[in-house]
Amino acid sequence: MSIVVVNWNVAALLDACLRSIESERVRGNLSIEVIVVDSASDQQDFREVVASYPGARLIELSENRGYGAASNAGIGLAQGKAVLVLNPDIELLPSSLQLLWDTLHLSAHVGMVAPLLLNADLTLQSSGYRFPGAENVFFDLVPVPPRLYGSTLNGRVSAGNGQLPVAIDYALGAALFLRRSALLDIGVFDESYFMYSEEVDLQRRLAEHGWTRLLAPDARMIHHGGQSTGQRVNDMHAALWCSRAQYFERWASQWQQQLVRMLVSVGTRLQDRGAPGRQNVNKHIRDRFRRTARSGS
Repeated sequence: MSIVVVNWNVAALLDACLRSIESERVRGNLSIEVIVVDSASDQQDFREVVASYPGARLIELSENRGYGAASNAGIGLAQGKAVLVLNPDIELLPSSLQLLWDTLHLSAHVGMVAPLLLNADLTLQSSGYRFPGAENVFFDLVPVPPRLYGSTLNGRVSAGNGQLPVAIDYALGAALFLRRSALLDIGVFDESYFMYSEEVDLQRRLAEHGWTRLLAPDARMIHHGGQSTGQRVNDMHAALWCSRAQYFERWASQWQQQLVRMLVSVGTRLQDRGAPGRQNVNKHIRDRFRRTARSGS
């Protein structure tokens, strides 16, 4: 198998990620190709980190073209029959690679398998989701009780009994195990998404082409979450919602798009009252959704 890790200015987390991969390689006596793609980091300490793992190959991009583009650069060089695309803030837990491999090969129609993502204290962070709709926009922008935010009403999928695979629409892009033949069928990440929603779009295309997406809840990884994107909070908030606008523009019906635009308009104005420092960002987001309306999509 091949593993592609996309890095941007988080050398310490990259080190922990690569260390966990090496530990799994040794534990399972696995044949693993590791490719690290750096998205033009400002800090140069990632080179020393990668050099300390002789089996890892480093690809340095001249500019940060986004997560999808960096992932594609690694996928394009990967030789494995399956490719695990990872954020650098992921740490593999014991046997996770073998369990992902076994689940992917349960049937030839399985195109993607995702692990169960845990917080650093080993509590549940993310399992799987139903494809986004207007209800998710509502939950993200309007204050609701926490128990509802994490419920099936917000598209969350239960991890089941924690052992058997669970069918999902999509998983977070922090860790996706992809069958090469599925990628050859549908294509790689759409690079027009700079950040966010590129993994949802890819898994939507898998679904459209009949590929099954599974959660392997017994394959577990720690996701430290937001360590790269947290360096530019407002920029990433804008990128998140602009990518969502692009996603809905592509996949939602016109009436769904109209409903989403209304929710974004109302919800971001509610946010403005509680976070005045985000008003300019939210105006940019509203403008982006209005452009979708003017385009007639």
